[in-house]
Amino acid sequence: MSIKRLFTTLLLALTVWCVSAIERSTSIVYINGTKYYIHTVQQGETLYAISKGYEVSTELIEQHNPSVKAGLKAGAKIKIPVENAPTAEVSKKKQKKNFATHYVVRGETLYAIARQYEIPVQTILEDNPKIDPSRLSLGQKLLIRKKAIGKGSEEEIREDLKEYAEQLSGVTEGDDYYVVQRGDTFYSLSKRFGLSEEELSKLNGGLKAEELKAGAMIRIPAQQQIEPEEVEVAVQPEAEQPEVEPIKPEHPIIDFRAVCNCDPLKVSLMLPMTNKGKASQQYLEFYQGFLLGLDSLKKKQGYSVDLDLYDTKRDPEEVATIINEDRFRRSQLVVGPVYEEEMSEVVKFAEEKQIPVVSPLAHMTRVESDVLFLMAPDPTKKYAKAENLIEEGKSVTLIYTGSTDKEFEQEMLALLGDKPFKRHEYHYQHPSIKVKEGELHPSDLSPLLDNEEENLFIILADNEIDVDRVLAALASADTNLRARSLRTPKYSVLGNSRWNRYQNIDRSIFFKNRVVFFSTYHAKRDSERIVAFDKAYLSAFGSLPSLYAYRGYDAAMIFVAGMYNDIEYDMEDRRYAPLQTIYRFSQEEEHKNHLNSDWMRVNYHSDFTITIE
Repeated sequence: MSIKRLFTTLLLALTVWCVSAIERSTSIVYINGTKYYIHTVQQGETLYAISKGYEVSTELIEQHNPSVKAGLKAGAKIKIPVENAPTAEVSKKKQKKNFATHYVVRGETLYAIARQYEIPVQTILEDNPKIDPSRLSLGQKLLIRKKAIGKGSEEEIREDLKEYAEQLSGVTEGDDYYVVQRGDTFYSLSKRFGLSEEELSKLNGGLKAEELKAGAMIRIPAQQQIEPEEVEVAVQPEAEQPEVEPIKPEHPIIDFRAVCNCDPLKVSLMLPMTNKGKASQQYLEFYQGFLLGLDSLKKKQGYSVDLDLYDTKRDPEEVATIINEDRFRRSQLVVGPVYEEEMSEVVKFAEEKQIPVVSPLAHMTRVESDVLFLMAPDPTKKYAKAENLIEEGKSVTLIYTGSTDKEFEQEMLALLGDKPFKRHEYHYQHPSIKVKEGELHPSDLSPLLDNEEENLFIILADNEIDVDRVLAALASADTNLRARSLRTPKYSVLGNSRWNRYQNIDRSIFFKNRVVFFSTYHAKRDSERIVAFDKAYLSAFGSLPSLYAYRGYDAAMIFVAGMYNDIEYDMEDRRYAPLQTIYRFSQEEEHKNHLNSDWMRVNYHSDFTITIE
C-alpha cells in the first residue's frame, strides 16, 4: 500500500471515529414552533462531525447558529434543528379519544398546568410543539395526553422545568431563562440580575408584577460569571456594635413544611356545633362530610388522622379557651372557625406554630395572614367567566320590576362598565284582564325578542314572585313566536344565585330560558361522584347530604391530603375538584390570605341538560 493511500485510509478512519464519537443530545426544546436539540460542544469537536452526528448539513447548523462561523468553543450550546420529524396534526377523532383539552387562563404558567394534571412537562411540550413555555397566551388551547395524567410528580415537574430553562439559556438571542421561585418579586429579581423593574418587564413581553408566579419561566439577561473582588472591610469591635431589635412584620411570611405519613396528622376542626344551647344541624352535616373525606383518604391514600372536634358555640371567648388547651396546641392543621370575629386569635396561634388555618365557609376581609386559606371564592372574581355573555355584538337588557335587588343591580352595572345596554320596565297584569284590540298586553315580552341579535336578559327583581313572572313571560313569548313560525333570536338569562333559595319556582323554567348562574358551590345530583357520595352518606348517616356536607368533604380531601405535599407550595397552581366544585388558591400579595379564585358557572340548556364551568 502506498504512503498516500495509507494516509487517506487513516484520515478516513479518523473522520469516521470523530463522527461516531459525537453523542447526540436527548434535550429537545421548542423555539418559535421549531424543534431543536441543544448540543453542548465538547473539546475537539468539529462542525462537520456534529453535522454528521445529527445527520444535518453544516449550512443548516450555521443558519440557526450564526456565531459558529467564527469557530466552535468547548462548552458552547448550539441549536440543531430536528430534521425529518415533522409534527403531525392530530385528527379530531384521535384528539377526542386520546387527549383532554385545556384552555390557558389569565396568568397561568406551564408549571401550573403540569401540576394541575400531574403530567410531565416534556409530555405537554411533545404534544404542543408550537407553545412557548416562557409565555403562554390567554385562551391558548393545549392538548393533555390522557394516559400521562397523574404520571408526573411534583419534584419531576420542577426538575423538568429547571432543565428546560437551562437548555434554553444562551441559545435564544443571547438571553438566559430563569424559573421563578416562591418568594421572588419583581424588585428582588431586578436587583439580582442587574436591571430595572421596567427592563425586566419589557424583556418578558410586558409582564406585570402581579403576574409573576412561582414556576413561571422568565427571560433574564445572559449571566456572566464574575469573580468577586476582594475588599478589605473594617470590622467594628463587637463591644461597640449597638443592639438592634429585629423588625417583625405584623403578619409574617410562613414557609409551610409538608408532613410525613409516618404518624397521624393532628387536625383540629372548629365548628359552632351549638348556638345558645341549640344544636346546629348544618354544621353537624359539615362534620359528617368531613368524616367521610377522612375515611376516603385513609382507604385510598393510607393517610391516618387524629381528629379533634371543638364546639366554638359561636363565641370568641370559647375560642380563646380552646386555643389554650394543650391538645389543641399540638395541631398541625386547623379547619375553622366559621365566623370572622372568632378567627383573629386562631390566626395568631397558627402564625406562631407556622401551620395552616382553613376558613371553610366564610369569605373574610378583616383578618389577613399568610396562614389563612379561604374556601369561599373571592367576591371580586365572581363574574370572571362572564365575558362571552356581554361581549361586543350582544344585546343586553336590564329588566326592572316594582322592586329591585339593589346589590345585584350594582354588580351588573359594574360588570357592564361602559358597554351599551337597554332598560325595560316590566308591569305584571293578570292574563284575564283584556286589553284593547291592537294594544300590547303589559306583561307581554315579545317586543324584547323582536330583533335578530343575540340577547342577554338580566332580571333585577328581588322577590320570588316577580322573578317567576318575568321568566314565565320570556318563555311564553318565545313559545308564541315559534308557534307562529316566526324566527326568534337566541337569548339567555343571567340569573342571581339567590334564586336557588326560592322554593316555589318550577326549575324547568331555568332550562327554557337558558339561565346562567354564578355560584359559590354546585353539586349536580346525577353526576357520578355526587351519586357515590350521596350513597355513602346515606349509608353512614341515614339521610341525604346537604351542601354543608359536600363542603365538609371537600375541606378534608383538599387540605388533609395537601398537608403531605401541596402545602409546601401554598396550594397554588393546582385545580382541586373532590366532587364537582372547583377550587384554585392564589395569593395576590405576600402576608395576605390565600384566596379561592374559582366561581362555578352553571349553564341551563334548552335540551334540559346542565353544564358547569
